Amino acid sequence: MSTDVKKYKDTLNLPKTAFAMKANLAQREPQIQARWEEMSLYPQIRAARKGSPRRVLHDGPPYANGDIHMGHLLNKVLKDIVVRYHTMRGFDAPYVPGWDCHGLPIEHKVAKDLGSKAASMSFPEIRELCRTEALKWVDIQRTQFQRLGVSGDWANPYLTLDPRYEAGIMDVLADLVEKGFVFRQLKPIHWDIHDRTALAEAELEYAEHTSPSIYVNFPITSALPADFGPGPWHAMIWTTTPWTLPANVAIAAHPDLEYAGVRYTDPESGQTVQTLFAAQLVEKVMGLRQITDYAIVARCTGKDLEGGSYQHVFIDRAGSFVLADYVTVEDGTGLVHTAPGHGADDYKTGLKYHLPVISPVDASGRFLDTDGVPADLVGLQVFAANPKVIEILKSVGALFHHFNFRHSYPHGWRSKKPVIFRATAQWFIGVDRNNLRENTLHAIRNQVRWLPSWGQARIEAMVGQRPDWCISRQRAWGVPIPVLFDERNDYHHLTAESVRFYRDLFAREGADAWFTRPIADLIPPDLDTDAHPVEHLQKGTDILDVWFESGSSHRSVVREPSYDSGPYPAFMYLEGSDQHRGWFQSSILTAVGTTGQAPFETVLTHGFVVDDQGRKMSKSLGNVIHAVKATEQYGADVLRLYVSSMDYAEDVRMSERGIKEMSDAYRKIRNTFRYLLGNLEDYARFDPESVDPATLHPIDRWALYRLNTVIREATAAFDAFDFYRAFQRLYQFCSVDLSSFYLDVLKDRLYAEHPTGPERRAAQFVMARIHSSLARLFAPIMPHTSEEIWDLIPDSPSKTPSVHLAPWPEADPSFDDPRPGGLDWDLFRESREVVFRDLEKLRAAKVIGSNQEALVTVGSPAPEVLASLDHLRSHFERMFIVSDVVLADTRPDDAIDLPDRKIWFHVQKSPHPKCERCWNLRPTVGQDQEHPTLCFRCSQVIREANTSPPQT
Repeated sequence: MSTDVKKYKDTLNLPKTAFAMKANLAQREPQIQARWEEMSLYPQIRAARKGSPRRVLHDGPPYANGDIHMGHLLNKVLKDIVVRYHTMRGFDAPYVPGWDCHGLPIEHKVAKDLGSKAASMSFPEIRELCRTEALKWVDIQRTQFQRLGVSGDWANPYLTLDPRYEAGIMDVLADLVEKGFVFRQLKPIHWDIHDRTALAEAELEYAEHTSPSIYVNFPITSALPADFGPGPWHAMIWTTTPWTLPANVAIAAHPDLEYAGVRYTDPESGQTVQTLFAAQLVEKVMGLRQITDYAIVARCTGKDLEGGSYQHVFIDRAGSFVLADYVTVEDGTGLVHTAPGHGADDYKTGLKYHLPVISPVDASGRFLDTDGVPADLVGLQVFAANPKVIEILKSVGALFHHFNFRHSYPHGWRSKKPVIFRATAQWFIGVDRNNLRENTLHAIRNQVRWLPSWGQARIEAMVGQRPDWCISRQRAWGVPIPVLFDERNDYHHLTAESVRFYRDLFAREGADAWFTRPIADLIPPDLDTDAHPVEHLQKGTDILDVWFESGSSHRSVVREPSYDSGPYPAFMYLEGSDQHRGWFQSSILTAVGTTGQAPFETVLTHGFVVDDQGRKMSKSLGNVIHAVKATEQYGADVLRLYVSSMDYAEDVRMSERGIKEMSDAYRKIRNTFRYLLGNLEDYARFDPESVDPATLHPIDRWALYRLNTVIREATAAFDAFDFYRAFQRLYQFCSVDLSSFYLDVLKDRLYAEHPTGPERRAAQFVMARIHSSLARLFAPIMPHTSEEIWDLIPDSPSKTPSVHLAPWPEADPSFDDPRPGGLDWDLFRESREVVFRDLEKLRAAKVIGSNQEALVTVGSPAPEVLASLDHLRSHFERMFIVSDVVLADTRPDDAIDLPDRKIWFHVQKSPHPKCERCWNLRPTVGQDQEHPTLCFRCSQVIREANTSPPQT
């Protein structure tokens, strides 16, 4: 390189920036987070928004157990995007994170670690170990959530084991007791025989299970209509739970169904049997054993059977025929074995007909020696007892048919094992008492915005169909139901006044006081100790359902001044779709029951995280993405960008390949910012107000028009919580409008014009506006990268110490003209596309090395179009980034056409010499004797630079 060439190169305004091309997020993000902590950024944000309208996203508490997973990451990032966006829009949007700290998994873990020692330890000792275990995971998860860049009051989270929170739970319980919603009753509920505790609907998962399907003939002992003739007659029932037959007390028929008396010859015994079941099912039932020797000898309706009696097949017990509308002929026999101690519908029927509630199994699901249970069953667990029950039925000649089948069956959400229905005395919230169900449905329909909208129908159906809510659990680690029992009778003391007495106690000492203090210290003021002396009182041992605990957060957190999370109701709850039957439902039931109002204004629901084939992530499939590991490998901002790109309304597909593709997208965005910053290095040395917007080039005004569009569209997407649309619009703006067009076209102006000349300053004016706006538009999604680039924006009086303290960008109406300069920008885009194709061919053929070495001829067969092209020539030159564009009226054979535009283009190498400074091939090269190797523009820039005072 000659000395002159080197000298000329040094006069170019080449990009220069401290913003590295390599993100190195694994190291850089923790540094940025440390700076946020050092500068007390979150308190600064809170102070800056004090007095502004509040929009509080109330955090649903994750369970304090185990490292965070991709579902946690999805949820927390979505929440953080909402909070950061609303903060930048000027709202007071605090975020108080929370944790669900009680419950079975923690207790299980402690018991497992203790081994045989657990049996000899007291409740308080077990609870202390559970507390330590929960707090350990709170600290671990807090660190992991903070590593994702989630902004919030991490130093003061809400914990369900905090005495303040436990007192709030008691407040909710007291109000519900006072309003008559809470009652205790012997009633069948889902029971986990492995964890030995009651379960709510929200704690069930459905999985495949093998059950025996049996058809049993019960001897009828009452008279049937006369046309049935002489007996004996039987009633054939069908069930998939043989183990519940010891609790059978009735057979249910549908009042309007027709039942047939069938006489058949048993193909094995040869005996003639007479039995009764639904007329519609005769052929199907007989076909189970290929019986062809049968006849229908009589018919009746279900109403004719009501009040009749039968004899239990292997227990000395009489049963009765009852009617029920839920009986169908879809399966079975149209006669339903009824055991009120082991079924929800059975129980309701039992209440109607005053049937006994028999449930001869203990907490572990083993048969007790009671209620006539055969000796062969005593001590057997219910599922193990099924084959024995079938043997007994065979031995007494009552079994018509049996086979095994696979079906969906409820399992415990923690044990992952099949559950049973078991009647025990439990505490319930009556959803049909005092119009709670009706009022809750009204709140769902009229007080809440559901996003996506299908969430409303989903929770309506669940609330509309749900049974009474069983709120008691038989465990140690939780908040107690503070009830005192008189051991001499069935008296139990639970009143609004007594619960509020315990609320005050728990606020001072925590719920542990129930387990550590003697009963004498736990006597509420309204308990008559004359009628119920202290020496005859016992503490209740049940704890509250953890869903009741978390569902009380609207009282413990949102309404309580001790947390910065009001006012009530919260602006938003945001959780996964499983929370329609979980936290959303427990929250709205307790809120409506206590306040008459929904606890949230908006409920936003996201789907589950699945792999790229739509499968649930599991270790056995090897498709698990570990959130902590992925954060360290790719960086939080890449994962946050990935989350923002998803339509979370459905299940969210995540994969290593998807994350890598998003890493590429992140690099493109980062490189866009790097280019902007590289050309704004000297921007702080001049006053941007010195640029008159009226003097901007049409393409500059077009870029600002496109910026206005992206600000408005991204803002609308954020407002609608459609973050994927915001991501798509921002990414398209960076990659298409900027990198592939505007910034590409700007290079010659930025690099070769005088550093302080009007051409370059105009470009920098536009780039600075774009940079400032984009940094803020990306801030909710990529908080670390946005902070990094904000730091490098030239200082100005309006620049805030952090991008997260800056206001949201606003569109400037003065740049709303979509056709600045009256130019057709679609024409430029179309022309650029076809010309670039031919330029690429010339490069591939080694005819030219870059666009700058090309000359483009443009013409038209239409004289009026050709005449209009003259004023477009200079614009074409900039758009194509070529040395020269000339007009011609004669079309070369190898020209390319835009037929709809009546325009053709011809691309060739320019015949002119190359400027040693800007590398354009121009006819003015050599015309300046002082700088014979430069074009006219570059020689002028050099001359001005030599006479201008140095920049400071």
